[in-house]
Amino acid sequence: MPIYVLYWLIKGIFNPTYREGLRQRFGIGFPNCEKGAIWLHAVSVGEVQASVPLVRILLSNFPDRNILITTVTPTGAYRVKELFSDRVLHCYIPFETPYAVKNFFNTVNPCLALIMETEIWPEIFHACGKREIPLVLVNARISPKSLKNYKRLLPLFREALSNGILIAAQSEADAQRFLELGANPERTWVTGNIKFDVDLPSNLVLQGKKFHDENFSDRPVWIAASTHHGEEELILDAHRMILKKINNAMLILVPRHPDRFLLVKSILERRKFKFISRSMNEECMETTEVFFGDTMGELPFFYALSDVAFVGGSLVSIGGHNILEPASLGVPVITGSYLFNSQDIADSFIACGAVKIVSNKQNLAEIVLDLFHSKTEALIMGEKGEKIIQNNKGAIDRLIELLDPFINRINNH
Repeated sequence: MPIYVLYWLIKGIFNPTYREGLRQRFGIGFPNCEKGAIWLHAVSVGEVQASVPLVRILLSNFPDRNILITTVTPTGAYRVKELFSDRVLHCYIPFETPYAVKNFFNTVNPCLALIMETEIWPEIFHACGKREIPLVLVNARISPKSLKNYKRLLPLFREALSNGILIAAQSEADAQRFLELGANPERTWVTGNIKFDVDLPSNLVLQGKKFHDENFSDRPVWIAASTHHGEEELILDAHRMILKKINNAMLILVPRHPDRFLLVKSILERRKFKFISRSMNEECMETTEVFFGDTMGELPFFYALSDVAFVGGSLVSIGGHNILEPASLGVPVITGSYLFNSQDIADSFIACGAVKIVSNKQNLAEIVLDLFHSKTEALIMGEKGEKIIQNNKGAIDRLIELLDPFINRINNH
């Protein structure tokens, strides 16, 4: 813990946003919920976005109850405020120390705990069990890589998962991995992936098309979204190759983490790309080669105005990010081969021909060019992706059905 705290303080020196809520991480300054809060934990932006349908149902069903969302990252906190404003409470999850966790539970007084996806917190889980607070792992998943890491501390995680926890797994494979860690078979269910219940504004496609027409005219546009260290250089090399074939092609580049915006901007400058920044609201010129998406919360909008989408975190060993958002908008999707964070989703898209997998910058450039040249192929790919999403919707309904006994219990108190 001292090493982790030191790491966090050093991180705050280089990224001031990590100083935000530091008192809460140490167990001080949580919102006071005398009535008892329905608590949902979503580590960062992706998990917050995935939780949107669930949070809206909770807000509708419990208008008089505090809904508290905790995050680990400042970007996750920003997204909570952007999506829900003051309709929910927010704070940072405390460090895994008895003092911080005890203060969190005493102040927040949760009546139901919902933990999104892969987060396993032994101290917090133990506190829920001790206080008899219902705990549900929502949209739960464990990658094969994470399973191997968890097994190194198997007694700890077996103990963590033994505290009467209900697991709503994304898939049969995820459920099986939780069972290998010691989860109770009678309390492990497969509800599906709530990310398929994509909840985007109905007019988003029209807004995107309007922006495209007003700013990029008839130029072909591709987006490289949620990129990580080591990917931007490969993507920019690929864009150079594309520009040699289609000299008016436009790249929208959106790094995953805002704390890398300045670094990526310096890469664009060093590579001598003519670019404009979204945050500066600069006018797009005929000579502009890259539109730099250095704002938060606009990724779905950027997808909507693109002709082709590459989803990052997949050309390097991050494990890939959400390919469902661009697919839900009918945009043909490309991704790299590192997909272990959502292999089941990727496999279903691969089997239906709804995604293209690339392994290097040359391959990426070739596929983007192919989709630019073949509008029919791009349209068919987009339609296949939309169909997969439509066929897999309903996870949120199955989850609510599973949560029904807990919801009734809250209503009765």
